[in-house]
Amino acid sequence: MAKTLAAKLWEDHVVRPLGDGADLLYVDLHVLHEVNTPSAFDDLREAGRTVRRPELTLAVEDHNTPTRDGGQEDLAGRRQRDLIRANCAEFGIRLHRLGDADQGIVHVVVPELGLARPGMTIVCCDSHTSTLGALGVLAFGIGTGQVEHVLATQTLPIHRPKDLAVEVSGVLPDGVTAKDLALTLIARIGTGGGQGSVIEYRGSAVRGLSMEARMTLCNMSVEAGSRAGLIGVDDVTVDYLRARVEALGTGEDLADAESRWREMRSDADARFDDVVRLDGASVRPRVSWGTNPAQNLPLDGRVPSRVDFTSEQEWSSAQRSLAYMGLRPGQSMRDVEVDTVFVGSCTNGRIEDLRETASVLSGRKVADGTRLLIVAGSAAVRRQAVAEGLDEVFREAGADFRTGAGCSMCCGLNEDRLAPGERAASTSNRNFEGRQGRRSRTHLVSPRVAAATAVTGRITAPEDL
Repeated sequence: MAKTLAAKLWEDHVVRPLGDGADLLYVDLHVLHEVNTPSAFDDLREAGRTVRRPELTLAVEDHNTPTRDGGQEDLAGRRQRDLIRANCAEFGIRLHRLGDADQGIVHVVVPELGLARPGMTIVCCDSHTSTLGALGVLAFGIGTGQVEHVLATQTLPIHRPKDLAVEVSGVLPDGVTAKDLALTLIARIGTGGGQGSVIEYRGSAVRGLSMEARMTLCNMSVEAGSRAGLIGVDDVTVDYLRARVEALGTGEDLADAESRWREMRSDADARFDDVVRLDGASVRPRVSWGTNPAQNLPLDGRVPSRVDFTSEQEWSSAQRSLAYMGLRPGQSMRDVEVDTVFVGSCTNGRIEDLRETASVLSGRKVADGTRLLIVAGSAAVRRQAVAEGLDEVFREAGADFRTGAGCSMCCGLNEDRLAPGERAASTSNRNFEGRQGRRSRTHLVSPRVAAATAVTGRITAPEDL
């Protein structure tokens, strides 16, 4: 019987059925960070348990990591780091701590290190673990209580999700990014459109994306309410993995590994529970106007008004968002001025994102009164940016390219946050109320749009420059 990729991955990892649509699933890699995990270790101790497979567990410090030398540090964050260091030392878990060469955001570090391979299951107490689905991996976020269960058993009881295919035909226009494609999809199906499902991205436009762009797309899957995002293995996947596996020096037979990897794709006649079709050629650069990722529109659009909604309930929700964002119906998005531009996060903090940012900033200056903060997704990304001279482009443009790596302003931690009432164009994944600081206002954009916006001080496309 023909199977989807999600079905293959799921069935390969079922330890035993639990009934009522739930299975006990084996976990190949369990990743931890300093937030939301201390209580799981406390519960282990209280129950007299230990970590079942510490060699299949990896920890990083990423959320509450200061990104500037000598900058202000969140005391709660320091406490969280102290706890994860003590817990990892006690239970024999590998930890990439602040200052390590391999430290960074978990969803950036894991693929960098070649630890995510097609056919695996990977979980982490972080919803954007879906990023790793770009490599043909069933990867998803779990809750704190589930963290303890995985630590103790290397398994997870979970209900099987449905299969949702997103078919993107054609080719994305020049200057249109995976971030724009993700926002287009979320605007189409809403923040709950993928609920209870694993999204598999398919079609020529998806196959034309680089691996890092695919990670951006899978990263944003959870913003549509889905459990995970997936992309089947092809030459792009294999080329990306080959270089990393060779660097690991494991001595494994690459030909044999590649043969296994290429099996991680849906069968040609596999049936999905639902299919959403998009025309890649119609995708345009996007910007969010509201307080959830579905509230976005093309960059040249205008803030929605009553006629753009089919129900009073939708309009009422939009009015609340507009009041919080300080926008008025009919206002041109290109007239919206920003105080800060943030480039970074697990969505757009990889080397290709920094290259795109630099390509727009080259020979230009950040607008007076506008702050441009750039934070690499990992220490390795930052080293690569310096090796390529991107740091000089950022410095000459007047950007603040931080010395550290981590989540930073994506979730408003340490000193990397907006002041009340400040407005940002951000390459991160969420624009919820207060996400980047108390009463902060966030507009989600791609790195290219973020860089152009920094140059003018208002929402801008690179072509406008």
